[in-house]
Amino acid sequence: MDCPNQDENRKHCNCTYPCDKIGKCCECIRSHLRRRELPACCFPDDVEKTYDRSFRKFIEVWSK
Repeated sequence: MDCPNQDENRKHCNCTYPCDKIGKCCECIRSHLRRRELPACCFPDDVEKTYDRSFRKFIEVWSK
């Protein structure tokens, strides 16, 4: 699927995992939620690099 905002979305995407959904936020979010996790953009850069995208990690990071 083509995304008219893909180029703009890429500018704000902090994902370091090589995948074909970078910049395609709708596809990315659906994919992560299916795996019961959140996309990279929900995490600070240092946490994103761990690839722990769990809800537990999200709560841990943002409840400080």
